Amino acid sequence: MSADLHVILGDLVSVNHRLTRVAARAARGTESPALWRTLSVLRSTGPIRLGELADLSRVSQPTATKLVGGLVARGWIERTSDPDDARVSLIAGTPAGEAALAAWRTELAAALLPYFAGLPAGDVETLERAVAILRDRVEASERTAAPHGLAAEPTVSAR
Repeated sequence: MSADLHVILGDLVSVNHRLTRVAARAARGTESPALWRTLSVLRSTGPIRLGELADLSRVSQPTATKLVGGLVARGWIERTSDPDDARVSLIAGTPAGEAALAAWRTELAAALLPYFAGLPAGDVETLERAVAILRDRVEASERTAAPHGLAAEPTVSAR
């Protein structure tokens, strides 16, 4: 099978977005996807400035400010002083935020199980290998582009 990698990658992104929406609907999620994306960004980057968080979360800075305010109120993230610039705050996840994100990911996976039940073992192995390949490529990209030279922490597979 010699498909065009460009086409495959375009299809992958499209199907991933659709799968995310199916999972959120099936899990009956009521939170904004931007909330989970923000927590996920903080998980992979560590503490970052608000502007960088907005860029990586793909929201405007005013929207990021609102998201941060709500997440701080929940205790899911915190503002800390930037040791390099006292005028600037860094935004960081908290253990409670990590737990909330992990619980949401578990809910999404559980909601998707019926759609994938009965897959042959070979297809499950193919999905597992595809996830490993994608994780490696994404993490390498994140390490290269990490703000303030911070290396993105490797993600742990939730099984």
